[in-house]
Amino acid sequence: MKKKLVLGVLFLLPITIYMFFASGKDNFAKLPILTESVKELDNFRTLDGDTVSLKNHITVLGFFGKELLSNKVNAFNLAHKIYKKNHQFYDFQLIIVLPNGTEEQARVLKDKLEDIAPTKNWKFVFGTPQEIQNVFSSLNSTFTLDVNNASDYVFIIDRDANLRGRKDDEDEGILYGFNSSDIAEINNKMSDDIKIILAEYRMALKKYNSKREI
Repeated sequence: MKKKLVLGVLFLLPITIYMFFASGKDNFAKLPILTESVKELDNFRTLDGDTVSLKNHITVLGFFGKELLSNKVNAFNLAHKIYKKNHQFYDFQLIIVLPNGTEEQARVLKDKLEDIAPTKNWKFVFGTPQEIQNVFSSLNSTFTLDVNNASDYVFIIDRDANLRGRKDDEDEGILYGFNSSDIAEINNKMSDDIKIILAEYRMALKKYNSKREI
């Protein structure tokens, strides 16, 4: 009797595990959309004079203002805990929006960031204070820019230029962005949410490729 029971468990356990994961496949937890169609960065230019786009990229978007080097700790937090782990992922980018005139500060910081990870997908872009405010306002978050056009908060933007975040965060309720000066928040909450959106993207890509093969 015991032998039959053991054999029954060994037979049923793999089936039960398979059914559990199969049933959860279509219920994969996605990161909620909080704001649709964040304003594009058409009027901004990089250090090399190039344009950048939110569309078709998974973007971490930050606003570090005219006192950029004063916010270098925030940048290092992001570099160590977010960028270093994800910069090789296809279509991932980290964009810091800055006012015109901060280019030299950006070059200094970029050199320092290069010691952490290659900065190919870390982009500083420059525009007028009004253009910066327009982009920030399009996030429709609860945060504001300070007098230096800066904020400690950074945001996750998906490939359709939608702001992603949390609707039921245990501390904030609706969580629009992540405090880059708080290493614990970046290392835990933001890191987890980046993993979710990258996994979501992988699943969508895999599904698309499977349909093409059919």
